Amino acid sequence: MRNRFTQLFLVNALTCGLEICMAAGTSFVPPLLLEAGVEERFMTMVLGVGPVLGLLFVPLIGAASDGWKGRFGRRRPFIWLLCLGVLLSLLLIPQASRLATLLSIPMSVPLRGLEVALLVAGICLMEFCGQVCFTPLEALVSDLFQEEEECTWAFSVYSLMISLGGCVGYLLPAVHWNMGPLIPYLGGQRSFIFLLLTLIFLACLLGTLFISEESDWGKVASREGVPSICPRLCPHLPSLRPYWLLSLLRGCRSLLPQLCQACRRMPSVIRRLFVAELWSWMALMTFILFYTDFVGEALYQGVPSAPPGSAERLRYEEGVRMGSLGLFLQCATSVLLSLCIETLVRWLGRRAVYLSSVVLLALATLVMSLSRSVVTVTLMAALTGYPFCILQILPYTLTSLYHNDKQTFFPRTKDRSKMAAEEKWRSAKDLVPHILYHGNGHPGGMPGLGPTMYVSITREGPPSPAAVAPTVGRGMCLDLAILDSAFLLSQVVPSLLMGSVVQYTGSVSAYMGGASVFALVAIYFSSRVVFDRRDLER
Repeated sequence: MRNRFTQLFLVNALTCGLEICMAAGTSFVPPLLLEAGVEERFMTMVLGVGPVLGLLFVPLIGAASDGWKGRFGRRRPFIWLLCLGVLLSLLLIPQASRLATLLSIPMSVPLRGLEVALLVAGICLMEFCGQVCFTPLEALVSDLFQEEEECTWAFSVYSLMISLGGCVGYLLPAVHWNMGPLIPYLGGQRSFIFLLLTLIFLACLLGTLFISEESDWGKVASREGVPSICPRLCPHLPSLRPYWLLSLLRGCRSLLPQLCQACRRMPSVIRRLFVAELWSWMALMTFILFYTDFVGEALYQGVPSAPPGSAERLRYEEGVRMGSLGLFLQCATSVLLSLCIETLVRWLGRRAVYLSSVVLLALATLVMSLSRSVVTVTLMAALTGYPFCILQILPYTLTSLYHNDKQTFFPRTKDRSKMAAEEKWRSAKDLVPHILYHGNGHPGGMPGLGPTMYVSITREGPPSPAAVAPTVGRGMCLDLAILDSAFLLSQVVPSLLMGSVVQYTGSVSAYMGGASVFALVAIYFSSRVVFDRRDLER
């Protein structure tokens, strides 16, 4: 048990470090773009570029990870590659101005435009790699802890570490670091914070070298019915030959039709959970993405585009720090709730807990859109830690529940397996009636040339569906990727929509009003989610 706890700690250490970077980035990104001269509507669009890319690549990465075989496991190669992108973005964002100065002369391009381009590239890279990286991390937690009770506990710890990371990430921008003696030599407060984020993230990333994820790979693969795709994706990866990337791209192209087919045949329970999570996250992410800008402009009457040092600019920066404090309180509330979520679910049930969190989110964002009290708005921000905690635990435990009982929650998969087994039995009986069939599935009990997948058959009749490996299986990471696609899509819609709404209404309060509307819609779809077997009968 101690070794399993160590494994969980190492996985969640990286989760915590990743969330620290993402939380600090969420606080800094809107002010950085607005101060660079980007208009409000274009600023929100920039925030949507990373999620759009993630929306395209998350299902592909999830499906590839489900079938990957290699010396470093199924999940860690994808985790390391995405973490490399996060590290590059942490180096690029604070140095965008200096890099633009160095490149503008030889490239003969305007300094301001190049600085904005580098800043946008760094932000998009961080948003894409950081958010996509959570998918293989969630799958790794699910691989290590497969039983229902263990899975709930593991994802509670996962949510706890995300909340702790959010606390640290939102607290860093809220502190006035300029008072330190070394800060001017490091390039100012923001450069210092990004340097600190880089060191923290590197330390957390090193822990993944000691994770042993492959001890139960065969059991996990057989449970999920996952075909091996590593030889097709990258047959030359172990030898590190120059053309391995081309092989990888060809393998991904061959995987796309299978991925599209799996998404089209999405079970009803996954589809309902996806829609409910989409609207819930749209409400919550509208609040999180634009909260610091809302506080700086609406509550403190600041102007982000004002000259540095002016009263309007100083009020806006003070509002951003207070907004970061509100997001810190949100994560602190989520930390406390993560410690007692199992008890809460046991007392009230999954349905009551999930629905109550969405209702509270709708009420909190509605109050924020109407109030101009800093204390009231900060208190409402702290209360949103409840839905933030629930959305990080229940959807993933429900997905694990579905996969642990596929015969109940994925009935179409069961029917296809049964039909395939009966058809294979009939074909074998008609083609080779004179051969003696043994329990190992091979004619005469000896291996021979033929299909790579055999089915145990007898003279009495077709085998049971449980004994048949499905030809097309749903991997855990694929369904987790589908749910994470809801999280990514939830940022795309507000990013594309809310900037124009704010410009039309002339008030940043529209951010919180939009979040409340999204939460009201989420209440309806959340009531249709399948939380247990009894919901299938409704």
